[in-house]
Amino acid sequence: MALTLVLWDIDGTLISTGPIAGAVYPVAFELLTGRAPAQLVEYNGRTELATMDDLLRSNDEPVPDAERICAAIEAAMRSKQDDFRAASRALPGAVAALGALQAQPAVVQSLLTGNIRSSALVKLQAFGLDGFVDFDAGGYGSDDLVRSRLVPIAQDRAGARRGERFDVDNTVLIGDTVRDVEAAREGGARMIAVATGAETADRLQAARPDALLADLRNTAALLRAVLGSGEKG
Repeated sequence: MALTLVLWDIDGTLISTGPIAGAVYPVAFELLTGRAPAQLVEYNGRTELATMDDLLRSNDEPVPDAERICAAIEAAMRSKQDDFRAASRALPGAVAALGALQAQPAVVQSLLTGNIRSSALVKLQAFGLDGFVDFDAGGYGSDDLVRSRLVPIAQDRAGARRGERFDVDNTVLIGDTVRDVEAAREGGARMIAVATGAETADRLQAARPDALLADLRNTAALLRAVLGSGEKG
């Protein structure tokens, strides 16, 4: 049976975090440097390593190795965990969408996220979404600074676990930003954009995803986009 690998973005796609998502980075910065950052940076759609690299350089601080940065992000996320749960929510249709794809025997669900793996786990566990995905088959912001490079990483991991080769023909990325669309195109996956985050539907459409959905509430449209013709809905 041929398999399809579905890679989910998290923030703005499965859950709504609001400004609390960006609160982790100043805390991680202070853990690394001993001071608060004077200048903040954009984080939407980026990997956490890229965000921290930019934040450190923008504030004239040396960039430590990825292991130290990830440890600081993990500690910062733990410190903000209660605030995150209080300020965030699962987006409408997310549970049904994950469940509908989980019921498809030919679908493997994992993650393609700028979050480091530990952050991704905390965020999905907060809303009971962690049981729908195979964490060991995903690509995370702890794997590379560049989001598009996470696609082949996830494909290789999923392939090793399932004994199948995943490429552009049988990999689907679902996300809410233009950076997600670019990552799919450059990394080698089909792209389903959902207008559930900060980007407008028009801006997403201009990036030319394979399918564009208003949100995740139309489960039938999502299944068609993943498994069928990819028609817009």
